[in-house]
Amino acid sequence: MEHVSLLTDYQLVIVIVNFGVGSKVLKIMKQEGIQGGTIILGKGTHKQPLLEFLELAETRKEIVLMIAPLRVVNPALEVLNEKLKLNKPNHGIAFVIPVIKFMGMGKYDRTYKPHEGGVNMTEYQAIFTVVDKGRGQDAVDAATSAGAKGATIINARGSGIHETSKLFNMEVEPEKEMVLILAKHEIVQDVIQAISQQLELDKPGNGILFVQEVHQTYGIR
Repeated sequence: MEHVSLLTDYQLVIVIVNFGVGSKVLKIMKQEGIQGGTIILGKGTHKQPLLEFLELAETRKEIVLMIAPLRVVNPALEVLNEKLKLNKPNHGIAFVIPVIKFMGMGKYDRTYKPHEGGVNMTEYQAIFTVVDKGRGQDAVDAATSAGAKGATIINARGSGIHETSKLFNMEVEPEKEMVLILAKHEIVQDVIQAISQQLELDKPGNGILFVQEVHQTYGIR
């Protein structure tokens, strides 16, 4: 078994693009030194006010997840931004979340020392909510009422009816949806409270919610 890396300079890169573009993202990032990634399918929210933030003019989305050292991530994202023109409407978004532990990425040089000093965060945080299938839109509606401007709903399923898949090391039953929302720091607590109340997350089995800091963003206006 691979040993566990505790290097704090490793990053989770999340890129959300239109359906069919995920493979291109992986190809570009591989050329820039990121060794691989995973593509999962999602859907954009359907109400027009939400489309403005994550540029979800198309319903079908691909979410590309990649882990790499910060020293590789920064230049790779600059190239991705240039080639995919993320600054233009409906071309996708990319953002980075810090990773403090991972396994299975044996090709990276783990002798690299983490950078010293604090890490500059953006004005956004990523809110992840896992709920029963069909309730993702309820989470989106609640977040919108609290000021959130966009979301992506990810359908999670196992490979068989009696199996589960794992996302972020959590078991996700086949009939689940994960809602990903980027929100500015000043409204995150309001968004969390609105989702929690709407979906009654304080009751067992109704879902879970967690929040991650975001280091960098591309394609958000």
